[in-house]
Amino acid sequence: MIKKSVLLVISTSCALYCLAGIAQTSSAQNTSAPADSAQAIAKSPAIQAGPLSILFGGFTELAVIYRNRTETADVGSNFNTAIPYPQSPLYATPEFRASARQSRLSMLTQGAAYNGAKAEAYFEMDFLGAAPTANSNETNSYNLRMRNIYGRFITDGGFYLLAGQNWSLLTLQKKGMDPRDENIPLTIDGQYVPGFNWTRNAQIRVVSSLGDRFHIGLSAESPQANLPSSSQQPNSPPTPAIVTNPGGSLFASTNNYSLDPAPDVIIKLGFDPGFGHYEIEALGRAFKSVIAKTAENNTVYSGAVGGGLILPLIPDVFTFQASGLVGHGLGRYGSAQLPDVTLRPDGTLATIPGYQALVGVAFLPTPSITLYLYGGREQLKETSYEAVVNGKTLGFGYGSPLYSNEGCEILNSNTATPPLACTANTRSISQITGGFWWKYYQGQLGNLQLGLQLSYTERQIFPGVGGDPSTNIFIGMVSFRYYPYQN
Repeated sequence: MIKKSVLLVISTSCALYCLAGIAQTSSAQNTSAPADSAQAIAKSPAIQAGPLSILFGGFTELAVIYRNRTETADVGSNFNTAIPYPQSPLYATPEFRASARQSRLSMLTQGAAYNGAKAEAYFEMDFLGAAPTANSNETNSYNLRMRNIYGRFITDGGFYLLAGQNWSLLTLQKKGMDPRDENIPLTIDGQYVPGFNWTRNAQIRVVSSLGDRFHIGLSAESPQANLPSSSQQPNSPPTPAIVTNPGGSLFASTNNYSLDPAPDVIIKLGFDPGFGHYEIEALGRAFKSVIAKTAENNTVYSGAVGGGLILPLIPDVFTFQASGLVGHGLGRYGSAQLPDVTLRPDGTLATIPGYQALVGVAFLPTPSITLYLYGGREQLKETSYEAVVNGKTLGFGYGSPLYSNEGCEILNSNTATPPLACTANTRSISQITGGFWWKYYQGQLGNLQLGLQLSYTERQIFPGVGGDPSTNIFIGMVSFRYYPYQN
């Protein structure tokens, strides 16, 4: 199966390579005597609107996606619960998709400096939103989605205030602590790599720089708790509790939202000594449940610490990076989206310990080719409890050895008589992924890129009744991108 998938990805890549060669030849023929207007646009990418300078960015993309098991996912993979077990017919069913939804548009608006201060507004959107009527049948209705939208006030003294939606301050930077300089994995996959720490959420952030080397930042960010699904916590606590509510008029009514007593708070220190970039950070969170019968509020707190580094071992040619996070209640900040908390039998919440780690390298043998390789892992610790209900000892929490995994490796076992469960509480998600980007045209028309990514992901679960079988998935992606605003 993997051989077939590799051949499919390679053949698709070759087809796009041929198209790329034709496009490059055509472009070379058409740019030998560019028009004056094209030269002016290339030299002045920003436009003036009164006192404001507006700079456009973004790209169009055709992504070709192949998975050897069906996740029913677009360009953003589900590294956790959607990787099927042999229990499901989807385990043996490959998935092929083509998508333009990751295509992106951005706009940066900046004003002139005034009394030693500057201000800017940034808008970045893609089409990975999905209205209730969205489908891929004839003419889809996938809608525009907010990625990052924020305003920033900057002073000459190295201080800025940011308010809006942006990458979490927890996300590793390339240098300093400015927005739009985050070190995002080079993958085609919109969910990036397990072990990568990130969210994109509403926040208010203050950052102060001490010269060019030291930076300190504080961010209060919109909270949301990752909770195990009802299938992952098959036994209802003897003391019922409310931990989520359906979205009301201000939110999607089909989604549930956690009870959040306070923002997530992140403190981060950055250091740029002249060789490499280094960070350390701390994360504080709060979670709430409400006992249904008494309306008693219970709040628990969690913390995590982490850091990261980027080392240009051969400047502009070979770069090494590493980052990690360890503590309690940190699942939300990883690409695998593991749970943060679980319910005790008494209806209170318990934070789940764990860690996330990512290492990667990027190699640029020529200015037009970038090769990359990442290895990432996210792992949780068992947080389980036992209680006697109606004379029977039952398991509660996350990773209980009393949960049943008996049906995970038996086809259609969930519909058998009696049904066999596959609770499958994820213990760890591990992935290795690699690929390349080739800028096969750079010039007056912008730049054209071809990308290929291959990844292998393995999902391990906590032992239960019936053992702890693992599952895995192979994913291949090809991307054809056009950046009209960059040359």
